[in-house]
Order: sequence, then structure tokens, then C-alpha cells
Amino acid sequence: MAVSRNIAQDQNAEASKRVVSWPVIPISRADKGSLVEKIVTVLTGMISGKELRIGAKMPSVRQFAKCNGVSTFTVVEAYDRLVTLGLLSSRRGSGYYVARQDVPSQLPPAAAAGPVTMDALTSDLYSGMSDALPVGAGWLPPEWYGDDTILDAVRHAMRIPANRLRGYGHPLGFPALRQHLASTLSEELFPVEPDQVLLTHGATHAFDLVLRTLTRPGDTVLVEDPGYSNLLSLIRHHGCNAVGIPRGDAGLDLDVLAELARERQPKLMFVNTVLQNPLGTSLSQAQAHRLLALAEQHDFWLVEDDIYRELAGKGEASLAAMDGLRRVIRVGSFSKTLSPVLRVGSICASASLLPELVRVKMLTGLTTSEVNERAVYHAVTARPYRRTVEKLVAQLEAGRERSIDALAEAGLQPVARPRGGMFVSAGWPVAPSPAFNARAIADQALRAGILLSPDEFFLLRDSASVWFRFNVAFAHEAVLRNFLRTVWRDHGQ
Repeated sequence: MAVSRNIAQDQNAEASKRVVSWPVIPISRADKGSLVEKIVTVLTGMISGKELRIGAKMPSVRQFAKCNGVSTFTVVEAYDRLVTLGLLSSRRGSGYYVARQDVPSQLPPAAAAGPVTMDALTSDLYSGMSDALPVGAGWLPPEWYGDDTILDAVRHAMRIPANRLRGYGHPLGFPALRQHLASTLSEELFPVEPDQVLLTHGATHAFDLVLRTLTRPGDTVLVEDPGYSNLLSLIRHHGCNAVGIPRGDAGLDLDVLAELARERQPKLMFVNTVLQNPLGTSLSQAQAHRLLALAEQHDFWLVEDDIYRELAGKGEASLAAMDGLRRVIRVGSFSKTLSPVLRVGSICASASLLPELVRVKMLTGLTTSEVNERAVYHAVTARPYRRTVEKLVAQLEAGRERSIDALAEAGLQPVARPRGGMFVSAGWPVAPSPAFNARAIADQALRAGILLSPDEFFLLRDSASVWFRFNVAFAHEAVLRNFLRTVWRDHGQ
């Protein structure tokens, strides 16, 4: 072990010798040309003149920007150009290094640098493993959830009786949690029996089971536009046709819904009644009643994505409560009030539909994790849980107002005024162009260490403006404001 430590220390010492001590490099702002081109020219000369040796580590984007009085956006563009030229290499999570010293005879334009793929961006947004600022993520900082409550619940769950280690567990899920969920819903929203509750691996698993059970390839499925990004991909994966119903500040465009329902004869519709993702708006009681009437008239199921209800105020519309689970399927989750790591969701459905959902669940993945479900049960039945949720709602409210103000400083306006929840969707009121659009800006942000969720994640139609979904826990950070101000300024505003 001592030998290994010595080798590691020697390697670290050798690596530290290769890190360049960075003075201010000679950039003439009086000469013509962009700052990016000037930085590329200077660094190319340093590499070709062997001032920067192969393997030398470049300063971080922020270090270089601070030392030379330029924006991080400018440094990212310059580094990317040098990577394209083969003069630098980028190592994920480590930084930039000098890759070679033979300078190519012709320098390609900056646009030749390839964009970060959206698949990579999506993976980072959901995994939580990236070091980038997770401005576009769908989860909150761990400390916001009440760490002690969750850790205590996990410890309790690990004390599972020995006789429960045999078999796969109950097909419907952990009975005590289903009983608790049924009691809570019956008290607060609508009467439901424990045998009408099916536990899942989170809300996305619930959506998958519903699609597998009720649709076939070629069926039409209505969704909100904008709406939950992962759901759109899931619908397409099942071979169904996702048809968008516009949603904005005033809720759903129910006239469009009525026309499309008549033309397309949908099998079902997914709808976020309360604190919709990504807009943060809620349907009015009147809209919810009309939506139910349209579903009845055109004979399609309504899947109510209800995972944000605990973060909303009392008295918000509930499709499941209005309908009594006749043609409404209610999907819930604990990831927004506990932790997404636990991966426990639920389906509440009619007694006639639930057996088929259970059959599909067992066919495609057998039972869900009883350990996770026991942890959730201990957490939600613990005395501090209600206080934890109240504290979380207060933090979100403060974060939302702070985020709206911070985004306004960078020229961004809310797409809709959220009623609560985790998100603010905001952007610039300009039409997208090949040179200025949310996708390109998200690529640039990722290279600058910021994870953004661009509008195209959530839309089926073309966007009329350039906007993003912002997580209110992170959207007030100075590094984000500076980046957005720079992007807007460089656009000529």
C-alpha cells in the first residue's frame, strides 16, 4: 500500500509540474477580430513555439477567464476551436490538455466545433453525477429534502424481517405503504382502496405500464405541449403518435383538444393538473371539468400526472377526485418530497383496470423493491415528514422569486407565471435562428460547466422564442447570470 501511495504521489507531483502558471496573455482588443480568434491565435503560437508542452494542463475555463478579463463563454469557444484543431484534448471531469505541437496549415471556422449531444446532456440531467451546475435538473439539493428523515427511514428499511427475504414481494407493492397512501388520498382527495394502489419504480415506470396496457403501435396519445420531456420519448418508443395540446399561462387550449380528439380518436391523454412541468401552472376547476367532459365524449383515458401535488396549495383541481377513477388513472411519486434515489411511484386506478396493470408489471419486471418501499413508508409516516414538506414548499417559494429576479437581470422573461413548484421556464422574446437558439446555447452552457434544459426538450411544435426550464434551487447562481448576460450581449442586445 505504501508503494502505491508513493507512486500516486509521484504521479500527482509530475502532473502538477505540467500545469502552466498563467500570466495575462497578450490580447489586443484594439485590433480587428473577435476575442475568440485572438485567444486561439495566441495559444496556437504558444503551442507551436513549445511554450506549452504536450501533456501540459490548461487552466480551467473560469481561471483563464478571470486571469485575462474575458467571459467564460469566450474561453469555451476558444478551447473548443483548439480541440477541433487537435491542439488540445478535453478529458471529461478533468479539463483541457495540450495534445500536439504541429499546427495545421489551415484553421477551420469556429462553427466546425461539434455540439455536445443532447443524449449526453439528458444523461447528466438525470444522473446527478456531473460536476456542472444542474440548473436544468429535475431534482433538488439533498439538504432540501431533510437528510435525517431519509437516512433514518433507510436504516429502518434495512431491518427487514428475515422471512421477507424469500420471494419477490407482493405484486402490488409493500402493503403498509399502499394502505397509508390509500388512507391519505381518501382523507384529502378521493376514496380509494389499498387494492386499487399499485407501486412502481417511480412515475416514468408508471407511465410505461399504462402505455403497455392501454395502447398499441399507431395509437394516438395526447400530451401537453410543452410537457414532460421523458414522456414524449417514451410514447414514441411504444410506436404511438404523440399529439400536442398547447398549454400556456391560461392552461390547456381545450378548443384545440376538442378538435383533435374528434379527428384523431386518441386512446389516452397525459396531463399535469397541478404545477405542470415545465411551466409550473395549474388547471382551474372549470378547465378540469371540461377536460373530463371531453374525455367522456370522445372516449379516451386521462392519465393524471400528480407528482407535484404535495408542493401545491390546498384546493387545487384533481381529475381523479372529480372522476372517481372511472376513466382517470392517477400517477404519484415520492421523489419530489423525499429523494429521487428511492424510486417509488404509484398508480391509482379502477378495480377493473388494475389487474391488467399488475399483470403487465409482473411480465415486464416482476415486483418492485420492498426495501425502497419500506424506506418511503417509514419516511412519510414519521412525525417530521409534514414539517419537512412545509419547509420544502417555503424554500421553493423563496427560490422561485429569487430565480425570477435573477433571470430578469439577464433579460429573460417567464414563459408562464408559475403557481409553485420546482421550475421557472423563462427565455428571451426573440424568434430562434440558426445562430441563436436554445439548443446551441445549451451546448455552450454545458462546455462552460452549466446544465441547461432547452425548450426543445419539452415541445412537439417549433418554439416561437428561445427559452429554458430552470430549477429554482440553482437559477439564482452568479455563474449562470453571468453566462446568460454574456450570451444575450453577444447576440447584440
